Amino acid sequence: MNKVIIVTGASRGIGRNIAYNLAINGYTVIANYNNSEQEALKLKDELKEQGIEIDIFKANVSKRSEVEKLVDFVIKKYNKIDVLINNAGIAQSKLFLDITDEDFEQMLKNNLYSVFYTSQETIKYMIKEHKGSIINISSMYGKIGASCEVHYSVSKAGIDGMTKALAKELGPSNIRVNSIAPGAIDTDMNKNLTEEDWKKLIEETPLTRKGYPIDITRCVKWLIEDEFTTGQIISVDGGIVIS
Repeated sequence: MNKVIIVTGASRGIGRNIAYNLAINGYTVIANYNNSEQEALKLKDELKEQGIEIDIFKANVSKRSEVEKLVDFVIKKYNKIDVLINNAGIAQSKLFLDITDEDFEQMLKNNLYSVFYTSQETIKYMIKEHKGSIINISSMYGKIGASCEVHYSVSKAGIDGMTKALAKELGPSNIRVNSIAPGAIDTDMNKNLTEEDWKKLIEETPLTRKGYPIDITRCVKWLIEDEFTTGQIISVDGGIVIS
């Protein structure tokens, strides 16, 4: 059987691109979505027209009970999970003093707790197989922080910290854990950026262009097949963060 891969937040943007390209490359893909059902169905239909079947599964991954249902579905149908790609998340731009308790909690639940829940629930089965890969989609702001996005930056830094610690813990079980930290990627999440915003970001990027979802997908595909990389926060950002 091909590798069985869960992609969270797979109906739009980076997640959709990952799910689509993995499916056309022969992987068994379970595309998770929450609110964007029409987009998820469109993805499924688009692939079906090419003779490719994927599963779509509605689950709010910020809730453990729904993560349990997602994982249970995959195990019952395929009896294994080879790769977990934690892509689901939200963003919000606010001055630090305007961030409410609810804003902060929602950000952590959607961006960080979700990774905790999905990782914990899938690792149970990866350990039994003595193999597996977890790929977290973080952000350059987890490394350098972003003005007016403190809570977002905190959530992504948390993902990076979890990635490093979990890689050490799961290494002896032959489970690899890595993060990809995208730079300025042209997706719906960044639709609020003005032309001037993009111009500034591009000027700060050594490769002098914006990023696209396929740039992230290429790194995901490499990490799926790689067997000796773990605990890394890989910047896919055109060189905007060099450390």
